[in-house]
Amino acid sequence: MPCPFCNPAPEDIVARNDLCYARYDIHPVSPGHLLVIPFRHVAGYFDTTYEERMALARLIDDCREISERKHRPDGYNIGVNVGEAAGQVVMHVHVHFIPRYRGDVAGEHEGGVRGAVPGRPG
Repeated sequence: MPCPFCNPAPEDIVARNDLCYARYDIHPVSPGHLLVIPFRHVAGYFDTTYEERMALARLIDDCREISERKHRPDGYNIGVNVGEAAGQVVMHVHVHFIPRYRGDVAGEHEGGVRGAVPGRPG
């Protein structure tokens, strides 16, 4: 099966630089959920080059600007699933840029990254 992140359709690209692009997640967990993806097919974050990591970081800043204009969130989660055990489904590295909104998850802090492991305190 072909990689869904290689060869993105131009109309799907929300922002880009020389090494990476951003697109909306097709299964968003919140309004404005973006994925930041290197153009080069590489499975995991730790397999990216320094230049790719810096390009990802610059594009994350661009995603924040887009999100502030379009969605006005109250916060953000930014993260990478590395490997199947961590929840990575598509084996082409991608950074989740998830806008967060007050009250989008029950409980005061249940929506943070520590909530990813059931039973672990925040």
